[in-house]
Amino acid sequence: MTYSKITAIAFSPCFTTEKCARILGETLAEELDIPFEQIRFTTPKDRAKLYEFGDEDLVIVASPTYAGKLPNKIMPDFRSQIVGHGAAAIALVTFGNRAYDNSLAELSVILKENGFALIAGAALVNEHSFAHTAEGRPKLRDLDAVKDFAKQIADKIRVNNMTEPAIPGDADALYYVPKMENGEPAKFLPAKPKTDPAKCDRCGMCVRACPMGSINADDPSDVSGICIKCHACVNRCTKNAKYFDDPQLLSHIAMLKRDHADDKENEFFL
Repeated sequence: MTYSKITAIAFSPCFTTEKCARILGETLAEELDIPFEQIRFTTPKDRAKLYEFGDEDLVIVASPTYAGKLPNKIMPDFRSQIVGHGAAAIALVTFGNRAYDNSLAELSVILKENGFALIAGAALVNEHSFAHTAEGRPKLRDLDAVKDFAKQIADKIRVNNMTEPAIPGDADALYYVPKMENGEPAKFLPAKPKTDPAKCDRCGMCVRACPMGSINADDPSDVSGICIKCHACVNRCTKNAKYFDDPQLLSHIAMLKRDHADDKENEFFL
């Protein structure tokens, strides 16, 4: 099979998922000697566009794992805004050192339902956005593994082996229920980031970082819309003015640090 272009499209509030998709796409494009394009699917404006592809396209679609599946407020956009029309697809998810559970299975099913032919999949360990387990990942060894995987995909394409990989998991499974340190369910859905007024200089970084467009540009302490707990506003605030103080969320973070400190391995599927 011959492709004319590779496109990586990623929902990535904290940029690490986007980085993994880019490394995979750039390496694969180099191997196949075809152009590469990166598309962000992170902001509401990004996700309002319709992205359509055809049978000469090879598309990497990437998302972080939230509670063992795709982010529930973003999943409908994956369903409605990315259309294959016979394009080949690589499903890529990242996870913060607990487990990816059913996120890769869910993304794979959505891509097939949207008209893509799935040829590969990957689940990659990234630093957790708020527990910061797997600190510093993806590291160089992770990115080298991604590059090796890209070369294996290129070899598969060269011999015209377009078989669908066996992806583990159940796309219809329920979301993982976060736990507190005592093992009880952690209920932090209403939690929203707080702002330290003594540190905030109203630079607007958090406003631009929020994937839901929920932070008031005139008053960054006002988070009137949906918060998906991605912590992009916290992680990208240069003044350390954003923080969460919800007790159950903090207990869940402590549990993750206690029970999921050992680095997990990346998984690849051809």
